[in-house]
Amino acid sequence: MAQKNRAALYLGLISGTSADGIDAALCSFEPSPHLHAALTHPYPHQLRARILELAQGDGATTLDEIGALDAWIGACFADAAQVLIERAQVEAAEIFAVGSHGQTLRHRPYATPRFTLQLGDPNLIAERTRIVTVADFRRADFAAGGQGAPLLPVFHAALFARENETRGVLNLGGISNLTVLRGDGSVLGFDIGPANGLLDAWCALHTGEAFDRDGAFASRGQVDHALLQRLLEDDFFRAAPPKSTGREHFHLDWLRARLGNKPLPEDVQATLVELTARSVADAVAAHADAAHEILVCGGGVHNPLLMHALRSALAPRCVRSTAEFGVDPDYVEAMAFAWLARERLANRPGNLPSVTGAPGLRVLGGVYQPF
Repeated sequence: MAQKNRAALYLGLISGTSADGIDAALCSFEPSPHLHAALTHPYPHQLRARILELAQGDGATTLDEIGALDAWIGACFADAAQVLIERAQVEAAEIFAVGSHGQTLRHRPYATPRFTLQLGDPNLIAERTRIVTVADFRRADFAAGGQGAPLLPVFHAALFARENETRGVLNLGGISNLTVLRGDGSVLGFDIGPANGLLDAWCALHTGEAFDRDGAFASRGQVDHALLQRLLEDDFFRAAPPKSTGREHFHLDWLRARLGNKPLPEDVQATLVELTARSVADAVAAHADAAHEILVCGGGVHNPLLMHALRSALAPRCVRSTAEFGVDPDYVEAMAFAWLARERLANRPGNLPSVTGAPGLRVLGGVYQPF
């Protein structure tokens, strides 16, 4: 694969709040963003189970375990990059940089002191791939007083913004988040609430399956409207942007505390689907009312029951997968961190103060050299 006449290649890596594997995307961005190859690399079962346990429980751990997890996750990220490079039949020397988000273990923008923690040692990635690696994207914005999240809206703007047209871009990962691309060029973005994270956790607890394939479990249940109302009463849904959250807020114990009189498990699953749809619809009505269409990416796009609920809740707006715009909905996030690596090496800012609440633009990420 010759470098001559080829746009610069970048490789993005991320495991989101669902921790369902490491998404890897090989991209170029000139003259426009293009996905050359992608894959999802699974975590070892034991590692994923521990990540989810720490994210959903009280977080009890030790310094030794944090160090071990940082190395183990970093090695898995390096594996994902190497497998993708091999499958794409490119040489490491052809890739300008790897952008690695890592695995978020904690995101505490409202704590005192505030902090955000992503694991996955970038030194291991740089050493094993022999490619310059950019990582630790969130903390520069965090240090400036921003939320450090979400970071996707700046890339959504590069992909989907249209002059004189307001659009919404909805990412359905473990957490749902919304980007509002306004016709005047301004951008708003924020986390909405739970999506696949709670759906997957409740499904795994009651069926043993990692996720609710095709929404089959939820389709056997009925929405419990009293439970739905209790869930929607959480203050986070009413908070104004900028705002961000994660599993440390919306976890199984949060759900259990609001269940009431032992509803049927399938009714809870159906209610969680409606919770995502209703919270998204409320956010769109409050902040993207002028949008005629909502573009959807992330794993939730593959849940037909959830997509049906969203279309009903957002009607008459058009709800469409980003696949209809030539962008694979499974790899938008990984592409974003490849793009952010490119911005870092060009010494350009990667945050949007209108999204994160930071007082100004910041260049994001640390650079790790392979030698």
